[in-house]
Amino acid sequence: MKINNLTTVRSIFRFLVLMGLMLQMNPLVMAATTDVPVYVDFAEQPGYLPLVEGANTIPIVQGENEAEAVVWAIDQLRQDFEKVTGVKSTAAHNEVPKGSKTLLLIGTLGQNPLIDQLVKQKKIDVSAIHGQWEASLTQTIDNPLPGIEKALLIVGSDRRGTIYGIYELSKQMGVSPWYWWADVPIEQHSAVYARSIRAISRPKVKYRGIFLNDEAPALSGWAKEKFGGFNHEFYKHVFELILRLKGNYLWPAMWGSAFYDDDPENAIWADRMGVVMGTSHHEPLTRAHDEWRRYGEGPWDYQKNEENLRNFWRDGIRRMGARESLVTIGMRGDGDEPMSEENNIQLLERIVNDQRKIIGKETGKAAKETPQLWALYKEVQDYYDRGMRVPDDVTLLLCDDNWGNIRKLPDLTAKKRSGGYGIYYHFDYVGGPRNSKWINVSQVQRVWEQMNLAYQYGVDQIWIVNVGDLKPMEYPISFFLDMAWNPDQFKASNLLQHTEAWCAQQFGEQYAKESARLINTYTKYNHRVTPELLDENTYSLQHYGEFEQVVMDYRNLLIDAMRLYYILPQQYRDAFDELVLFPINACSNLYEMYYAVAKNKYFASKNDEQANYWADKVKACFERDSILTVHYNKDIANGKWSHMMDQVRIGYKIWQEPRKSTMPHVSYLPTMKPMPKIFMEVKGYVSMEAENYDVSSGGGGVSWTVIPDLGKTLSGVTTSPVTKAPDEQVYLEYKVDVRTTGEAKLVVLTSPTLNFNENKGLRYAVSIDGGAEQEVNINGHYRGELGEWQAKRIIETATTHLIEKPGLHTLRIRPLDPGIVFQKILLDMGGLKPSYLGPPQSEYKRSD
Repeated sequence: MKINNLTTVRSIFRFLVLMGLMLQMNPLVMAATTDVPVYVDFAEQPGYLPLVEGANTIPIVQGENEAEAVVWAIDQLRQDFEKVTGVKSTAAHNEVPKGSKTLLLIGTLGQNPLIDQLVKQKKIDVSAIHGQWEASLTQTIDNPLPGIEKALLIVGSDRRGTIYGIYELSKQMGVSPWYWWADVPIEQHSAVYARSIRAISRPKVKYRGIFLNDEAPALSGWAKEKFGGFNHEFYKHVFELILRLKGNYLWPAMWGSAFYDDDPENAIWADRMGVVMGTSHHEPLTRAHDEWRRYGEGPWDYQKNEENLRNFWRDGIRRMGARESLVTIGMRGDGDEPMSEENNIQLLERIVNDQRKIIGKETGKAAKETPQLWALYKEVQDYYDRGMRVPDDVTLLLCDDNWGNIRKLPDLTAKKRSGGYGIYYHFDYVGGPRNSKWINVSQVQRVWEQMNLAYQYGVDQIWIVNVGDLKPMEYPISFFLDMAWNPDQFKASNLLQHTEAWCAQQFGEQYAKESARLINTYTKYNHRVTPELLDENTYSLQHYGEFEQVVMDYRNLLIDAMRLYYILPQQYRDAFDELVLFPINACSNLYEMYYAVAKNKYFASKNDEQANYWADKVKACFERDSILTVHYNKDIANGKWSHMMDQVRIGYKIWQEPRKSTMPHVSYLPTMKPMPKIFMEVKGYVSMEAENYDVSSGGGGVSWTVIPDLGKTLSGVTTSPVTKAPDEQVYLEYKVDVRTTGEAKLVVLTSPTLNFNENKGLRYAVSIDGGAEQEVNINGHYRGELGEWQAKRIIETATTHLIEKPGLHTLRIRPLDPGIVFQKILLDMGGLKPSYLGPPQSEYKRSD
């Protein structure tokens, strides 16, 4: 194509530049969350539709008969406009506000007369969403109605289709779904614009949800303090999060709790906001496990107590009414335990048949018209494998092994089921070999690999994941629900891009890549072994320094996380602490503690007093764990998340948690008389820190003082008082074990003290094995010139000695003047390389 028009060329160039900026700002539009491309901008361009401009906002027009859930979401959108711009949009019903030239038209097909009018007039094509499950159309349109120049339409095939379109706009304006649950700040803008767009969005998996499980003491303690318990004020935040993440399904908290019974408003608000309710795999016909404890009569045994159980379940379906629910059927033992051996397949099939009769009778319609699931959890899968079957309309909920590994998938050659298949997955688990419930240990790479496997085998009816207390699992929850919306958008090569896009949403583009690397790396480390399973025996001290390496891995990651924390703008730090820094900090400390336990045991077994040092380290790390917990609970977001980090992770002896953390056992050895330190020759030299002498001798009122951290390496050693000259009784001795004989150079590194004593200089004498002393003046040559040698921050002097035989030798250094500070002593047998620091200290062994 030949282009001659310069204006056209410039227009194309501007377009390409704009597209480049769009891609920079949104590195993974498709793989980040949805199938809706970016259409929100904060800078005006020709053809853009202003949504907010200065004090003016686009009016929102909704249908008068719109579902309550859509009305709720529209009100949230109006608040989101205010969060972003400081200006709250106006709302109208069924009519165009007078004088308006633009509109934001929102509604569900059949519920907004203006939208239905546009469909009838064929001004918009809704064929792609009509009759579809949770589908939405987002489109800008010119001259849709008399007097209206331009409008943005958000049209849903049903109430959640509309809701997802609304929350997609909120997200693109910069309101993270985690704005409340993770304190993600909302960037302010003076204007918001919509680009021209037409996008169809619909989910690939029908029911997509989370299960709040194992919620004591963390989630339950927090909810009780902040809301008075698991009531509708608590659940409204959960429902909103699920919908903003484009989920639709919830199994509520159940250990000691009962969603329908604790607060009757809970179920009303679930329906009011548009969330499908269910109950966990072992809670049939909407009845919570704890309700049987409260109201049940007789044993939880269908053979012995059939009538009472049927009445119990019947009340659950009556209470459910017409509200949108996914009903669990089947039966396990009381408290999520296996049923007794005498309960056979025929009995379970009869139970399911009786439950479906209850469903049909109480709903007044065929049982198959009420969505149901049967969870093949643990031993229930064995019943299925031995031939137990349920009606074809029931969804078979397949399960993982509680650790993220899917146990069973459909036979690709089998006849299709009308109820299809689902997956119950775990990010959190209570059970053997030990609980996994404190912190995020889920690698999204593994989640993708397993859930992609499930999807490719036709599992697309239900995806539900156990998230425990919810709060520590923010990123994997987002990933799981994003993948459930459209599994096809993910592949092995773009998983990190999703993490980066998610981090950009929480912390901004500038910090996204490094934040994503930190999350990606810490979950990889946690996937090696869960914190509850970690102990002093997990890694080897002896095998290639394995334990030290994993400790260093986490320590280095923590350094990087702390660096980024202090670079981040202040408003992002709470969110970053919750989502990135705290998990790394707390887990790094845990690794440090168990490494110290291993070192303590090792040195105690050798009867080495170094065991005491490592015992003190264990205590310090154990205390730090408590301090970090208090920080999360009380400091982050001004105490908003009190109790949320109360899960115990230290002190496990069996699968279940102890009631409180207990410090690992350590051994202290009695302090003994110091044994000689003998430094070994390594690679042709011996290197010793001055403070690691074997003998320090004082006399005449002069003693030795160690100055910690002085100098280039460990410390400095000098005589005291500094006004008194040492006599012959003042010296330091070092034991060295050498294998090389011949001429050796003894190098002494001292601090760069000047010759303050009228230029006489500071002197010391050295000898080996009691032989003749050699006297050295370290700075007698100095006459006040400002040369380069002072910048080295060290004075290096040397003497030459003859080592006639291998073995043990004694080096003596005797100061002749006060004020000299020794830092390091090196015996060079021909292997020493020049360095202002000197080589690392040689290994030393205790004398037997």
